[in-house]
This record gives sequence, structure tokens and C-alpha cells, in this order.
Amino acid sequence: MNKILDSNDCPSSPHPEPFSGTAVSQEALEEFIKKTLFQNKQPIVIFGANWCPDARLLEGVIRLPSVKNFLERNADILNIDVGQYEINTELFKFFDGNIQDGIPRVFIMNRMGQNINLHANATMRKARELSTQDIFDYFQEFVTEA
Repeated sequence: MNKILDSNDCPSSPHPEPFSGTAVSQEALEEFIKKTLFQNKQPIVIFGANWCPDARLLEGVIRLPSVKNFLERNADILNIDVGQYEINTELFKFFDGNIQDGIPRVFIMNRMGQNINLHANATMRKARELSTQDIFDYFQEFVTEA
């Protein structure tokens, strides 16, 4: 059964800017996944950019205490900046060779390192059309309690 957010759980405004403009190598991505799995947590990789209102709203929801506590216990998140689609976009193919653009993209792996949400990795591209609870439910659908 999903945890329900309380009516006070709303993202702060303006929404956070979690993307640093840093280039990420495939080796660094693989190391993040390996380290997260070693901690018996689920790796979550979020591609986005600070200019994207959906990516910033998503980060705002992730930082809500209830959501943050749930995710910190069970997962680790790596935010990957795509800039204006000039950096890190080659890493899309690590997950799905058909993706070229569209953010935010959320990739969630199970505790064995298998991607479990390929069919739904574009859901957060419309985060502004979702409720805070819808976004939390999305993570609860794929992230399991350890």
C-alpha cells in the first residue's frame, strides 16, 4: 500500500535547481550503479536541466520530507544534466538506444541492477500535470522497501 502525503506536503517555490552542468562519463554512471547496489539500494538516474520546469518540480517533490525519507532508505539518486542537449545525452543509450531528447527522464533499477521502468521513463516529462501524490506514487510503484 502506498504512503499518502499529507496536505502540507507541497514543493517549495521556486523549485530547486539540482543540475550542475557537469559532464558524466559512462564509467562514473556505472560506478554510481555499482556503489548503490552494494548498499542494497535501488539506483535512480534522472536526466534533466535547470531550465526545465518539470525537472525542477520533480526535484521539489523528491525533497519533500516524506518522499526524501522513503527514497533515502531505499534508493540513491544521480541527477545528470543534459544542458541544452549538448552534454551527457549519449548516456541515454546506456538505458535505451531510442531516446534522443525529452526530459526529465527517470530510470529506476531494481537491487540487481536491471532497469524496471523503461516503459514509463518519460512519465515525468509532464510532471507539472501530475499531483505531488502522483509523483510520489510513481516512485513507490518501482522502489521497494528493503
